[in-house]
Amino acid sequence: MYAIIETGGQQFRVQEGDLLKVEKLDGEVGHKVEIDKVLMIRSEDDIKVGAPYVDGAKVVGEIVEQDRAKKVTVFKFRRRLDSHVKRGHRQHYTALKISQIVG
Repeated sequence: MYAIIETGGQQFRVQEGDLLKVEKLDGEVGHKVEIDKVLMIRSEDDIKVGAPYVDGAKVVGEIVEQDRAKKVTVFKFRRRLDSHVKRGHRQHYTALKISQIVG
């Protein structure tokens, strides 16, 4: 059984037991998170597709980690103008362990 969920403006295909890095969510390590924006659920013999979301479906996960991703260097260079800008960025993320798909 798997589900397609939407969180943080992105879509993910998840199964029970998956470890998933998503956009930062509120909560601390060990807390349960319910995601109710489920676009599709596929079981062994049935497919439920939402319009846009499946009614009554949710995915339950546990927060494993709150951290920041590796640094991304942003370098802008304008040739022949003696102009350049170098910046770094680290995106916050939440690591979830999917424990249950209800639908």
